[in-house]
Amino acid sequence: MREMGNWHEYHIRRLANDREAAIDYLQLTLEEYLADGDLPFFLKEFRTFVESQGGVSELSERTGIDTETLSNMLSNEDAPRLDTFQTLLNALKRCLVIEDTHAKHLSSVKQTPTSR
Repeated sequence: MREMGNWHEYHIRRLANDREAAIDYLQLTLEEYLADGDLPFFLKEFRTFVESQGGVSELSERTGIDTETLSNMLSNEDAPRLDTFQTLLNALKRCLVIEDTHAKHLSSVKQTPTSR
């Protein structure tokens, strides 16, 4: 009998294998946070996204932020709050949006024609 993982592990694997689904998931998580201000929920779901993209260690390397510090930021309600930033954006009639900048970069790169 094949051993099955739990839902969280499945969800991380699914997001890791589907870049568009991962971006949609992060956008939905942000929208829910902006609607209800539930920071613990947002941090939990953001951490799921981070895990699907290589984990805290990988993000630590990319950002230069110490792994322990980054891990604490992603699991602590005292983390930098988005609600203050959102208040400013609301006053400016703007909003946060998640988009895949990697895909955007790839689509802007011109392909050179091949010679025949």
